[in-house]
Amino acid sequence: MFNRIFKFSQNKLNYLYENSLFLQNIDWFILPFILLTFIASTVMNSDAIGFFALIVMFLTVVKMLTKPGELISLRHFEVWIVAYFMIVVISLFGSTLFTLSLKGFFKTFVYVGFYFSVAQYLKNNKDKIVWLLAVIGLCVAGESVVGFLQSFLHLDAISTWQDTSHLNPEDVLSRVYGTLKPLNPNLFGGYLVCGFPVILGSVFYFVNKKYFKCAIAALLFTLWGIYTIFQTGCRGAYLALMLIFGCTFLLSAKFFWKTYKKLYISLIAAVFALFIGALTFVSSLRHRFLSIFAMRNDSSNSFRFNVYHSSIEMFKDNWLLGIGVGNKNFREIYGLYMKTGFDALSAYNIYLETAVESGIFALIAFLGFLITVSIDAVRYIMHSNNKDYIIFVAISIISVWAVMFHGLVDTIYFRPQLQFMFWTFIAIIATVLTENNSSNKNQVDE
Repeated sequence: MFNRIFKFSQNKLNYLYENSLFLQNIDWFILPFILLTFIASTVMNSDAIGFFALIVMFLTVVKMLTKPGELISLRHFEVWIVAYFMIVVISLFGSTLFTLSLKGFFKTFVYVGFYFSVAQYLKNNKDKIVWLLAVIGLCVAGESVVGFLQSFLHLDAISTWQDTSHLNPEDVLSRVYGTLKPLNPNLFGGYLVCGFPVILGSVFYFVNKKYFKCAIAALLFTLWGIYTIFQTGCRGAYLALMLIFGCTFLLSAKFFWKTYKKLYISLIAAVFALFIGALTFVSSLRHRFLSIFAMRNDSSNSFRFNVYHSSIEMFKDNWLLGIGVGNKNFREIYGLYMKTGFDALSAYNIYLETAVESGIFALIAFLGFLITVSIDAVRYIMHSNNKDYIIFVAISIISVWAVMFHGLVDTIYFRPQLQFMFWTFIAIIATVLTENNSSNKNQVDE
């Protein structure tokens, strides 16, 4: 249906397109606003970030209506995204708090719309994948530097970020929070984890290109990023960082295992030893990491368990359509179920949050999307010979996995700083997989 509308509009506006330099070069206007969305994420609030994303979406719609041949074609896993979005729409109209849910729905609309806009842009601009990853990498590297500097300032906590009741003052970690709005070390940790694979992957990219000086610089920023993630004190980020390294070693084995087996094993051992050494000799870091396993003895853990219990009860009562999307909607309903004396903005688990907000079928669609895109990405990495594209896909899918793993214990995923990066990574995967399918088709035709 949409393609019919686009074809009709393109035919009617063909004269306008042929005589407009702006429309013929609209991609050069879309790209800066995509990049500005990432840059704005480091210093601006949610509304300002969303403003740049809306401009990207608006320009994309203009392009689709005027540029001949611009059509929508759903990829393998995008069917799940569309299904998820349609279920969210149904949940919106079934919500008892329609006005509050409408605000949450609009955010979801912007995120999904931004994804399709970036995917549509990259469709004919595959060479700009490097630009997108470069800006994301520079933003994350810059935030790592800020966090590194903050770690030496011994910042005072601006909220109750950790349970210090059982710690000596010298064992309390001074948690860094960067420049992201709102200031929060968990948001900062989640942001760094989402973008860290770009910095790590750039090491492989530059080595493959034989830009060894750039590879050394990227390696230094990788170490810088690891240090800063540790200093955030975000325990979910610690676990996600371990996942990133584990997935990196597994996926890179395709290239290094046969030829550099001993060196490869030595590198893995060195990284593991570095992690154990950091936990052994830095007491504040050790206490923070071990608090993950303290269960109810840690007040932060205990609070989350209470929220999980209440959220499950909310889901049981609203399992079909959910309560409607949005943290404000969640906050209103949560008051009827909470087991603690404290309010909660979310379920502290993105899968439980999705189920509570939009029901069981939305969760199934979301999981279907994640599983499908993961299978497609890994299959491409294992069978492709294009090293540049393999690195791009590996960076993207590892970032997605890291965010999803972090999401088991937090809902930072729903913040725009992570959402726009997350969907950009999905758009990169979609673009590369589409390119691969086109190449295979051409080979068959020949």
